[in-house]
Amino acid sequence: MSREPTKTGEAVTILTLKKAKREGRKISMVTCYDATFARLIDQSSIDCILVGDSLGNVIMGLGNTLGVTMEHMIHHTRAVSRGAHRPLLCADMPFLSYHISPEQALTNAGRLIAEGGAACVKLEGGEEVVPQIEKIVSAGIPLMGHIGLTPQSIHAIGGYKVRGKGDEEARKMMDDALKIEAAGAFALVLEMVPAHLSEAISKRLSIPTIGIGAGGETDGQVLVLHDLLGLDAQFNPKFLKKYMDGSHLVLEALRNYDTEVKQQKFPGVEHSFL
Repeated sequence: MSREPTKTGEAVTILTLKKAKREGRKISMVTCYDATFARLIDQSSIDCILVGDSLGNVIMGLGNTLGVTMEHMIHHTRAVSRGAHRPLLCADMPFLSYHISPEQALTNAGRLIAEGGAACVKLEGGEEVVPQIEKIVSAGIPLMGHIGLTPQSIHAIGGYKVRGKGDEEARKMMDDALKIEAAGAFALVLEMVPAHLSEAISKRLSIPTIGIGAGGETDGQVLVLHDLLGLDAQFNPKFLKKYMDGSHLVLEALRNYDTEVKQQKFPGVEHSFL
Protein backbone atom coordinates (compact mmCIF):
# COMPACT_ATOMS: atom_id res chain seq x y z
CA MET A 1 0.00 0.00 0.00
CA SER A 2 1.22 3.49 -0.78
CA ARG A 3 2.05 5.88 2.05
CA GLU A 4 0.36 9.03 0.81
CA PRO A 5 0.75 12.45 2.46
CA THR A 6 -2.27 13.71 4.39
CA LYS A 7 -3.46 17.15 5.41
CA THR A 8 -1.27 17.00 8.52
CA GLY A 9 1.97 16.82 6.52
CA GLU A 10 4.21 14.70 4.35
CA ALA A 11 4.45 10.97 4.96
CA VAL A 12 7.24 10.02 7.37
CA THR A 13 9.87 7.64 5.97
CA ILE A 14 13.05 6.05 7.29
CA LEU A 15 14.93 8.95 5.69
CA THR A 16 12.88 11.35 7.83
CA LEU A 17 14.07 9.54 10.96
CA LYS A 18 17.69 9.45 9.87
CA LYS A 19 17.56 13.18 9.15
CA ALA A 20 16.03 13.80 12.58
CA LYS A 21 18.97 11.96 14.16
CA ARG A 22 21.49 14.07 12.23
CA GLU A 23 19.73 17.31 13.15
CA GLY A 24 19.17 16.41 16.80
CA ARG A 25 15.36 16.36 16.59
CA LYS A 26 13.57 13.85 18.81
CA ILE A 27 11.39 11.12 17.30
CA SER A 28 7.97 10.12 18.70
CA MET A 29 6.47 6.65 18.30
CA VAL A 30 3.36 5.01 19.77
CA THR A 31 1.81 1.59 19.41
CA CYS A 32 -1.55 1.16 17.70
CA TYR A 33 -3.68 -1.86 16.84
CA ASP A 34 -6.83 -0.58 15.09
CA ALA A 35 -8.09 1.86 12.48
CA THR A 36 -9.98 4.15 14.86
CA PHE A 37 -6.96 5.05 16.96
CA ALA A 38 -4.83 5.10 13.81
CA ARG A 39 -7.00 7.87 12.36
CA LEU A 40 -6.50 9.93 15.51
CA ILE A 41 -2.72 9.42 15.46
CA ASP A 42 -2.72 10.40 11.80
CA GLN A 43 -4.10 13.82 12.81
CA SER A 44 -1.32 14.36 15.35
CA SER A 45 2.35 15.02 14.73
CA ILE A 46 3.47 11.57 15.98
CA ASP A 47 6.27 10.32 13.71
CA CYS A 48 5.84 6.55 13.87
CA ILE A 49 3.24 3.91 14.64
CA LEU A 50 4.36 0.51 15.88
CA VAL A 51 1.88 -2.31 15.51
CA GLY A 52 3.47 -4.13 18.40
CA ASP A 53 3.13 -7.73 19.43
CA SER A 54 2.19 -6.06 22.71
CA LEU A 55 -1.31 -6.48 21.29
CA GLY A 56 -1.08 -9.86 23.00
CA ASN A 57 -1.16 -8.09 26.35
CA VAL A 58 -3.22 -5.01 25.49
CA ILE A 59 -5.85 -6.39 23.11
CA MET A 60 -5.89 -10.16 23.64
CA GLY A 61 -5.44 -10.22 27.41
CA LEU A 62 -2.47 -12.58 27.36
CA GLY A 63 0.18 -12.60 30.07
CA ASN A 64 2.98 -12.14 27.50
CA THR A 65 3.55 -11.72 23.77
CA LEU A 66 4.40 -15.34 22.96
CA GLY A 67 0.91 -16.29 21.81
CA VAL A 68 0.80 -13.66 19.06
CA THR A 69 0.94 -15.14 15.55
CA MET A 70 1.72 -13.83 12.08
CA GLU A 71 -2.00 -13.91 11.31
CA HIS A 72 -2.69 -11.67 14.31
CA MET A 73 0.04 -9.24 13.26
CA ILE A 74 -1.10 -9.07 9.64
CA HIS A 75 -4.73 -8.54 10.69
CA HIS A 76 -3.94 -5.64 13.03
CA THR A 77 -1.30 -4.07 10.76
CA ARG A 78 -3.76 -4.04 7.87
CA ALA A 79 -6.37 -2.36 10.08
CA VAL A 80 -3.92 0.35 11.19
CA SER A 81 -2.72 0.93 7.63
CA ARG A 82 -6.28 1.80 6.63
CA GLY A 83 -6.48 4.52 9.27
CA ALA A 84 -3.06 6.18 9.18
CA HIS A 85 -1.04 7.33 6.18
CA ARG A 86 1.35 10.02 7.45
CA PRO A 87 3.29 8.27 10.28
CA LEU A 88 5.87 5.62 9.43
CA LEU A 89 4.12 2.28 9.98
CA CYS A 90 6.27 -0.43 11.55
CA ALA A 91 5.07 -3.97 12.36
CA ASP A 92 6.54 -6.34 14.92
CA MET A 93 7.66 -9.78 13.81
CA PRO A 94 6.11 -12.12 16.39
CA PHE A 95 7.62 -15.03 18.29
CA LEU A 96 9.02 -17.80 16.06
CA SER A 97 8.32 -15.85 12.85
CA TYR A 98 12.04 -15.24 12.21
CA HIS A 99 14.00 -17.52 14.53
CA ILE A 100 14.19 -20.66 12.39
CA SER A 101 16.13 -19.30 9.41
CA PRO A 102 16.89 -16.13 7.45
CA GLU A 103 14.65 -17.44 4.69
CA GLN A 104 11.71 -17.82 7.10
CA ALA A 105 12.41 -14.32 8.41
CA LEU A 106 12.32 -12.83 4.91
CA THR A 107 9.10 -14.63 4.01
CA ASN A 108 7.30 -13.35 7.10
CA ALA A 109 8.72 -9.82 6.85
CA GLY A 110 7.47 -9.75 3.27
CA ARG A 111 3.99 -10.76 4.41
CA LEU A 112 3.83 -7.85 6.87
CA ILE A 113 4.71 -5.47 4.03
CA ALA A 114 2.63 -7.01 1.21
CA GLU A 115 -0.40 -8.22 3.18
CA GLY A 116 -0.30 -5.93 6.20
CA GLY A 117 0.64 -2.67 4.52
CA ALA A 118 3.59 -1.95 6.83
CA ALA A 119 6.47 0.23 5.65
CA CYS A 120 9.04 -1.57 7.81
CA VAL A 121 9.37 -4.38 10.34
CA LYS A 122 10.90 -4.78 13.80
CA LEU A 123 12.45 -7.85 15.38
CA GLU A 124 14.07 -8.58 18.73
CA GLY A 125 17.58 -9.82 19.43
CA GLY A 126 21.26 -9.08 19.07
CA GLU A 127 24.13 -10.82 17.30
CA GLU A 128 22.12 -14.04 16.97
CA VAL A 129 19.63 -12.43 14.56
CA VAL A 130 22.16 -10.60 12.39
CA PRO A 131 21.77 -13.15 9.52
CA GLN A 132 18.00 -12.55 9.56
CA ILE A 133 18.48 -8.78 9.55
CA GLU A 134 20.88 -8.98 6.62
CA LYS A 135 18.51 -11.21 4.65
CA ILE A 136 15.49 -8.95 5.21
CA VAL A 137 17.38 -5.73 4.46
CA SER A 138 18.97 -7.21 1.33
CA ALA A 139 15.47 -7.73 -0.06
CA GLY A 140 14.71 -4.02 0.30
CA ILE A 141 12.63 -4.21 3.48
CA PRO A 142 13.56 -1.59 6.10
CA LEU A 143 14.17 -3.12 9.52
CA MET A 144 14.25 -1.78 13.08
CA GLY A 145 16.17 -3.70 15.75
CA HIS A 146 15.25 -4.18 19.41
CA ILE A 147 17.58 -4.98 22.31
CA GLY A 148 17.56 -4.64 26.09
CA LEU A 149 14.42 -6.17 27.53
CA THR A 150 13.14 -8.39 24.73
CA PRO A 151 9.66 -9.62 25.72
CA GLN A 152 9.77 -12.63 23.39
CA SER A 153 12.67 -13.97 25.49
CA ILE A 154 10.91 -13.36 28.80
CA HIS A 155 11.26 -16.94 30.03
CA ALA A 156 14.97 -17.06 29.17
CA ILE A 157 15.84 -13.76 30.87
CA GLY A 158 13.73 -14.48 33.94
CA GLY A 159 11.17 -11.69 33.95
CA TYR A 160 10.55 -8.05 33.10
CA LYS A 161 13.63 -6.29 34.44
CA VAL A 162 16.26 -3.73 33.47
CA ARG A 163 18.94 -5.11 31.15
CA GLY A 164 22.56 -4.02 30.82
CA LYS A 165 23.24 -3.11 34.45
CA GLY A 166 26.44 -5.15 34.80
CA ASP A 167 29.65 -4.37 32.89
CA GLU A 168 29.63 -7.61 30.92
CA GLU A 169 26.01 -7.28 29.89
CA ALA A 170 26.54 -3.61 29.01
CA ARG A 171 29.50 -4.49 26.77
CA LYS A 172 27.44 -7.21 25.08
CA MET A 173 24.59 -4.76 24.47
CA MET A 174 26.91 -2.19 22.90
CA ASP A 175 28.42 -4.90 20.70
CA ASP A 176 24.96 -6.10 19.67
CA ALA A 177 23.90 -2.54 18.82
CA LEU A 178 26.93 -2.02 16.58
CA LYS A 179 26.37 -5.36 14.82
CA ILE A 180 22.69 -4.61 14.25
CA GLU A 181 23.62 -1.27 12.70
CA ALA A 182 26.29 -2.93 10.52
CA ALA A 183 23.73 -5.52 9.37
CA GLY A 184 21.62 -2.73 7.88
CA ALA A 185 18.96 -1.83 10.46
CA PHE A 186 17.72 1.75 10.07
CA ALA A 187 16.84 2.22 13.77
CA LEU A 188 17.10 0.46 17.12
CA VAL A 189 14.70 0.18 20.07
CA LEU A 190 16.31 0.16 23.53
CA GLU A 191 13.92 -1.19 26.17
CA MET A 192 14.49 -0.95 29.92
CA VAL A 193 18.18 -0.08 29.66
CA PRO A 194 20.09 2.14 32.15
CA ALA A 195 20.05 5.75 30.95
CA HIS A 196 23.85 6.07 30.83
CA LEU A 197 24.15 2.97 28.63
CA SER A 198 21.38 4.12 26.31
CA GLU A 199 23.12 7.45 25.96
CA ALA A 200 26.43 5.77 25.14
CA ILE A 201 24.84 3.51 22.54
CA SER A 202 22.95 6.43 20.99
CA LYS A 203 26.17 8.41 20.63
CA ARG A 204 28.04 5.49 19.03
CA LEU A 205 25.38 4.68 16.45
CA SER A 206 24.65 6.67 13.32
CA ILE A 207 21.10 5.24 13.20
CA PRO A 208 18.31 6.55 15.47
CA THR A 209 17.64 4.91 18.83
CA ILE A 210 14.10 4.74 20.22
CA GLY A 211 13.84 4.30 23.97
CA ILE A 212 11.24 2.89 26.33
CA GLY A 213 12.38 2.93 29.92
CA ALA A 214 15.80 3.92 28.62
CA GLY A 215 16.17 7.55 29.74
CA GLY A 216 15.96 10.79 27.83
CA GLU A 217 19.13 10.69 25.76
CA THR A 218 17.92 8.28 23.09
CA ASP A 219 16.95 9.80 19.75
CA GLY A 220 13.27 9.12 20.34
CA GLN A 221 10.68 7.53 22.60
CA VAL A 222 7.96 4.90 22.23
CA LEU A 223 5.03 4.13 24.52
CA VAL A 224 2.06 1.81 24.27
CA LEU A 225 -0.93 3.99 23.31
CA HIS A 226 -3.28 2.44 25.85
CA ASP A 227 -0.70 3.05 28.59
CA LEU A 228 -0.09 6.73 27.86
CA LEU A 229 -3.86 7.24 27.69
CA GLY A 230 -4.19 5.74 31.17
CA LEU A 231 -6.69 3.08 30.12
CA ASP A 232 -5.35 0.54 32.64
CA ALA A 233 -5.42 2.05 36.13
CA GLN A 234 -3.46 -0.92 37.53
CA PHE A 235 -0.48 -0.64 35.16
CA ASN A 236 2.02 1.86 36.53
CA PRO A 237 5.64 0.98 35.67
CA LYS A 238 8.38 3.47 36.50
CA PHE A 239 9.00 4.42 32.85
CA LEU A 240 5.37 5.28 32.08
CA LYS A 241 3.85 8.76 32.07
CA LYS A 242 0.07 8.81 31.70
CA TYR A 243 -1.10 11.79 29.66
CA MET A 244 -4.75 11.36 30.63
CA ASP A 245 -6.85 9.37 33.10
CA GLY A 246 -8.48 7.31 30.39
CA SER A 247 -9.89 4.60 32.64
CA HIS A 248 -11.80 7.18 34.70
CA LEU A 249 -13.18 8.97 31.62
CA VAL A 250 -14.32 5.75 29.95
CA LEU A 251 -15.93 4.43 33.12
CA GLU A 252 -17.73 7.74 33.65
CA ALA A 253 -19.11 7.63 30.10
CA LEU A 254 -20.26 4.02 30.46
CA ARG A 255 -21.95 4.71 33.78
CA ASN A 256 -23.71 7.79 32.39
CA TYR A 257 -24.93 5.78 29.40
CA ASP A 258 -26.16 2.96 31.66
CA THR A 259 -28.02 5.43 33.88
CA GLU A 260 -29.70 7.24 30.99
CA VAL A 261 -30.84 4.01 29.35
CA LYS A 262 -32.35 2.71 32.59
CA GLN A 263 -33.97 6.06 33.41
CA GLN A 264 -35.33 6.26 29.85
CA LYS A 265 -33.41 9.46 29.13
CA PHE A 266 -31.71 7.87 26.12
CA PRO A 267 -32.60 7.71 23.33
CA GLY A 268 -34.42 11.00 23.12
CA VAL A 269 -36.48 12.42 20.28
CA GLU A 270 -33.34 13.87 18.75
CA HIS A 271 -31.88 10.35 18.47
CA SER A 272 -34.99 8.79 16.91
CA PHE A 273 -36.21 8.53 13.34
CA LEU A 274 -39.68 10.06 12.89
